[in-house]
Amino acid sequence: RFMVRLVKGAYWDSEIKRAQVEGQDDFPVYTRKAHTDLAYLVCAQRLLGHQERIFPQFATHNALTLAAVLQLAEAARARQFELQCLHGMGESLYDRVVGSAHLGLACRIYAPVGSHETLLAYLVRRLLENGANSSFVNRVVDDAVPIDDLLADPVDAARQSGGQPHPAIVLPPQMFAPARRNSRGLDLYDVPTLAALQAAFAASAARAWSAAPILASDRFVSATGDEVQALRNPARPGHVVGQVQAASATDVDSALQFAVQAALQPPLQPPLQSASQPTQQSESPSAGSDSPAQNWAASTGSHRSAVLNAVADAFEARRDDLMWLAISEAGKTVPDAAGEVREAVDFCRYYAAQAANLPADADAPLGCVVAISPWNFPLAIFTGQIAAALAAGNAVLAKPAQQTPLIAALAVRLMHGAGVPRAALQLLPGDGTVGARLAADPCVQAVLFTGSTEVASRIDVALAAGPAGADAVLVAETGGQNAMIVDSSAQPEQVVQDALLSAFGSAGQRCSALRILCLQEEIAGPVLAMLVGAAAELRMGDPADLTTYVGPVIDAVARDRIEAHVRAFAPHRVLARLVPRAGSAPLAENATFVSPTIVEINNIAELEREVFGPVLHVLRYRRESLGALIDAINATGYGLTCGIHSRIDETIDFIAARIRAGNIYVNRNMIGAVVGVQPFGGEGLSGTGPKAGGPWTVARLQKPRGVLSLAPLALGAARVAEAPAALRQLQEWLHANGKVALASLCAEYSVCTPIGCRFDLVSATGESNTLQYRPRGAALCVAADDGPLEVDALLAQLAAAAATANRAVVPDTAAARRIVAQLPALVQEGVVWTGTEGSAQDAGAGYELVLVSGTPDAAAELALTLRRTLAQRPGARIPVLRDQDQRYALDRMVTEQVVTVNTAAAGGNASLMSLKPL
Repeated sequence: RFMVRLVKGAYWDSEIKRAQVEGQDDFPVYTRKAHTDLAYLVCAQRLLGHQERIFPQFATHNALTLAAVLQLAEAARARQFELQCLHGMGESLYDRVVGSAHLGLACRIYAPVGSHETLLAYLVRRLLENGANSSFVNRVVDDAVPIDDLLADPVDAARQSGGQPHPAIVLPPQMFAPARRNSRGLDLYDVPTLAALQAAFAASAARAWSAAPILASDRFVSATGDEVQALRNPARPGHVVGQVQAASATDVDSALQFAVQAALQPPLQPPLQSASQPTQQSESPSAGSDSPAQNWAASTGSHRSAVLNAVADAFEARRDDLMWLAISEAGKTVPDAAGEVREAVDFCRYYAAQAANLPADADAPLGCVVAISPWNFPLAIFTGQIAAALAAGNAVLAKPAQQTPLIAALAVRLMHGAGVPRAALQLLPGDGTVGARLAADPCVQAVLFTGSTEVASRIDVALAAGPAGADAVLVAETGGQNAMIVDSSAQPEQVVQDALLSAFGSAGQRCSALRILCLQEEIAGPVLAMLVGAAAELRMGDPADLTTYVGPVIDAVARDRIEAHVRAFAPHRVLARLVPRAGSAPLAENATFVSPTIVEINNIAELEREVFGPVLHVLRYRRESLGALIDAINATGYGLTCGIHSRIDETIDFIAARIRAGNIYVNRNMIGAVVGVQPFGGEGLSGTGPKAGGPWTVARLQKPRGVLSLAPLALGAARVAEAPAALRQLQEWLHANGKVALASLCAEYSVCTPIGCRFDLVSATGESNTLQYRPRGAALCVAADDGPLEVDALLAQLAAAAATANRAVVPDTAAARRIVAQLPALVQEGVVWTGTEGSAQDAGAGYELVLVSGTPDAAAELALTLRRTLAQRPGARIPVLRDQDQRYALDRMVTEQVVTVNTAAAGGNASLMSLKPL
């Protein structure tokens, strides 16, 4: 006989969250208490009906459920079973049942065993469960609950609900409704799903994959005669995945010519299938347009939205092929490849929703936009850049990473088949010289780039040298030196789990990956012991194997660079150079694997640059030096992601307010940002903004009608705090001193400033996501006109700085001193004085943006000079803003920050447990 224990309702909230995050079709658990109760009774009846094989054990503290089980047992004439209760709970109930002599029932009392630290989370979890509004244990002591409600028959309740889920718990496909559909996920625990996936991968492997320039002209293959190159699997170098032919200079020129035509010629609107209808999956580069020079820019926002939704449908229809290429070409594991496709789909639908909401008089597109994407997200970032630019109406020249052109080529063919005109999207594979030639072309108005800080600097120089000059747009995301700060109140098990995933997931090849784990010294020893032990259980191997956790790094160059970094540390500082258990097959010879490594450092300054691979640096800190630790992290110049593990709200608030990071994750891992849920991007050395998958990107890729047209309130934000007090004081002073126009400007700023605005983003259950705005830091105020200081121009610059809570860096002259001395105290406190000579041309540190005032021609000339000077400066990119009628673009004077909080970290999801029983 088998002993079978029947337990009800444990950890159902975590299953709901997992299903939402993974994009499953439905939940694997019930979302109504009555349905759970009924399922329990059905299972109990089945168990009691097989006494010859099963000895049932019923664990419940629900008196109604217990009475029903006893009735079922009597009906089945079953006597061989036992009841179970948790020590300290349900004692009054079981005293009556077990104490009844005529029943003669056995009751097993079970209890958790362990130390206070290991049991605290479990006990908190049980308290939350039993305190839930739908819990029998909670309701039985509530005098306000009628006895009839307490003893309601779950069969009747299920009949009344029609078996439908709880209406307050959103199904995964409807998470983002009505704006868009959620991307469809895969259940990698389902055996039939896995079998179908493996069969699809086998079919994908048998296909001949290739990549070459896809142009608006009739040519598909480059006519340069360049040698076709083989692309090899980084996990199995003997496996040739496909072939690529790089774009030539002639191909680049042709692509640019047709892209310009796409932005200038009269529009053509071919018929388009509804995005809800099946989309023909043509891979022909001639699909999607009646004319290669179709004017995508003149199409309506609703048309562009329909096309992008059709692209998303096409990607989901070819999900298996896209996953296989991500695995074999980029070395992604199966779960990462599934996430890659989902993120690409989410980008299409998110930007499609923005395109659909563009007003009829929307801003004009920029024109020709170059998208240069990385190999670590060869489909997701590649698609996100293109979708944003297309949503804005631009013609896109896409340059994929040299290592991953095959998946990019398939994606472009699917986009053309879904209705994107060929002239609006052309593919130009190749090495860095292709991207450099594109960025330097005078036709290019903007570059979307993800990669290294050094390459971003070179692109900035090229854009600044072109005709667009100071107005050329660079949207760059350039990596990070990401830290996770853990204090002594954190749960060690959760810290280890989140640190492993953040540092070693995707072989550490994510921009958001954890690089520095900062442990408060009181818990450093135990946490490190757990971390090393858990890491030793990881499997490294072929990413196509479902048991693999750590795949290869992208190529031998990356492998050698990471290995050299590890060798630079003394042996005693390498805490663990792990040799994880191999998967089902031995590692291939000459494959580019790097063993996950844990290295202890003494200070953050030891790390001169980001190490893009599975290397985790550990730093111990003292509680009293937390502020100094945050300052040291900020001093790296990067500002991408930061993790916080703490149970103390004051500590969380202190770190979040002080750290310079675009994405902050509290009590969870630091990777896997979801489009529209955790808009992604940083500041400083980590990028220029706006965030990918956020509300500003499409608007940034259009020509604004006015500098105040991008008010966050118009994009759906809520104002949760008043405009900065310095702005109000300045407005009152200007009005009192007869400067009515400038006072009116301050009033406009008080409505339009992003400071004090917040987006509460759609989130999975048990999590909150908030997009807010912070000042960049310091704004250098310069005047373009010769002659005496223009008072109103300086006051307008001070108003913009005050509106965005930035410091104003002002050239130290007697005239400027006299003006500032008259201003309100808070305005004066925000002024920083700089040298009188050469401040405008200064390429050194001390400011994060430049404000240029003057007549249009003079201001344009100085802004161009500054843009070209600052582009040559290593480090963070510095925006140069000209005034329009003394107004400045406030959205470019702030940085975006998303704070993601695991609200269920205390042991359970309080939001679900507070739901009323229905």
